[in-house]
Amino acid sequence: MKSNIVLIGMAASGKSTTGVVLAKTINKNFVDTDLYIQQRTGKTLQDILNQDGIEVFKEIEEDILKNVDAENCVISTGGSAVYYPEAMKALSEKGIIVYLNVPLEVIEERLSNIKTRGVILKKGETIADLYHYRKPMYEEYADIVIDAGSTTLEETIELICEAVNEYGEKGI
Repeated sequence: MKSNIVLIGMAASGKSTTGVVLAKTINKNFVDTDLYIQQRTGKTLQDILNQDGIEVFKEIEEDILKNVDAENCVISTGGSAVYYPEAMKALSEKGIIVYLNVPLEVIEERLSNIKTRGVILKKGETIADLYHYRKPMYEEYADIVIDAGSTTLEETIELICEAVNEYGEKGI
C-alpha cells in the first residue's frame, strides 16, 4: 500500500514548505531527503557540491532516495531526484508521486540564492536550461501534477489533498 506522498519538482517549487504544512494537515510525518543528505555528511548541500563535486553528491543523493524508510509520510525530495530511475521506482512503490509544477519565471524569481542553495548546475548551465531538461522527467514520474505557480500554500495543499483522494479512489 502506498502510504506516502512524495513531492518532486524544481528547487524553489515549494516542496519543503508545502510538505511540512501538508504533513500537519493530513496527520502524516514529514521527511526531507535534503536534510538526510546533510545529516549523513555533516555538510550543507552546497558544501558537498563545492568540496566533493557533483558526482559524489549524486551518489549520496541516489543512495538516500533509494533507501528512504518511511511509512505514512510526506517526503520532500531534492530537485534532482528524477535523475535516478531506481530511486524513483523505489519511491513510487512506497508513495504517490506529486509534481509541484511551477513556471520557470517563478522559479527564477525564487532562486536568488542559487549559489548557496545546493542546486546541481554544470558550468555554464542556467536555471532555464535545468528547468527545460528536468520538466519532462518530472512529468514522466508524476502520478499527479499540481500547478503551484500562482496558488497560495493553502490552495496548493487543498489541490494536493483533492488529487490524492481522487487518485486513491481509482484503486491504482
